[in-house]
Amino acid sequence: MPTIAIDYTPAYEQGGGIGRYVRELVKALARQHDAYSYRLFVAGVGKKPLPPSPSLQFTWSPTRITPAWLARIWYRAHIPFSVENLVGNVDLYHATDFVLPPTRKTAKTLLTVHDLSFMRVPETASPSLKAYLEDVVPRSARRADHILADSEATRQDLIAYYELDPTKITVLYSGVDSQFQPVTEKTQLKAVRHKYGLGDRPYIFSVGTVQPRKNYGRLIEAASLMRERGIEVDVVIAGGRGWLEDPIYAAIEQYGTSEYVHFIGFAADEDLPALYGGAVCVALPSLYEGFGLPILEAMACGVPVLTSNISSLPEVAGDAALTVTPTDTEAIVAALIRLIEDDQLRDDLIQRGFARARQFTWDASAAQLRGIYQAMLGS
Repeated sequence: MPTIAIDYTPAYEQGGGIGRYVRELVKALARQHDAYSYRLFVAGVGKKPLPPSPSLQFTWSPTRITPAWLARIWYRAHIPFSVENLVGNVDLYHATDFVLPPTRKTAKTLLTVHDLSFMRVPETASPSLKAYLEDVVPRSARRADHILADSEATRQDLIAYYELDPTKITVLYSGVDSQFQPVTEKTQLKAVRHKYGLGDRPYIFSVGTVQPRKNYGRLIEAASLMRERGIEVDVVIAGGRGWLEDPIYAAIEQYGTSEYVHFIGFAADEDLPALYGGAVCVALPSLYEGFGLPILEAMACGVPVLTSNISSLPEVAGDAALTVTPTDTEAIVAALIRLIEDDQLRDDLIQRGFARARQFTWDASAAQLRGIYQAMLGS
């Protein structure tokens, strides 16, 4: 039986983002019932327990060595300490988070690259992380036997920046978990507002780490301009603290919106459907995204969406969202006002959104991934 190791570390460390991507993909793989044996590699184990294995096919390969120390060993000191020393001999190693560790020559290697934001919008990246990724990602991409990109936009970036063979890169879309459905029960909507300290005013909802690429500063400015025009609406942002975030918080003071802008931190997965459902609309006016999963989650919850007209976002949204140039604050304002005031547009986008979200499932993603494993292993 072929053995595949998957780097589960992001799922162990992170609640959202890449963590959710890995977690949902593994859960869906466990429903495939294929003929492979899986080992889930987790670095830095010890600060919290491992979750139950998703199925009998999956076993844990944990180490107390932290991701930071492994980065020093593998990518800074270039010590040829193969990952098989931690997971055992495998037929295929799937690196799920941009970088590929040293492997033995007998193992096939698959690398997931979620985006090239550190190349496309370098001013929004943490300087230390940018320097690290600029060094390690191209070397990992060239060494990997095959690469997964989260979107066609990211695939094209990989080809353009690293001059990779296009046949070496496959697009693997994310899915929408079945928990994301419309929430209409008033007590549930009221409870989640109370839990996160939200008042009774209508709100625009956005999801993502607090960092420059999410364009929160312009979203805050847009909400201020809407209030000047008599539209009483708050902004609620769910996401952990990131990097270079001081100008975002400064925008609240600049526009005098401290009472109307709510940073609620990381929101539990089980609360997200009600947080989406309580919003008048969802805004994701990012300067760049490798995929943009909140777009589809919002659509599945029956909420109209505003997003950007660049990178992967039009690819994900299709014809089911309003798109704007993310650097044009007036365009953001105009689109948000339309979403709030035009009932016919709202209803149309909600119905289109339901249809769009149904096209993206984790089971379909896992079935495609299983086929890639099969092709790489020749079995």
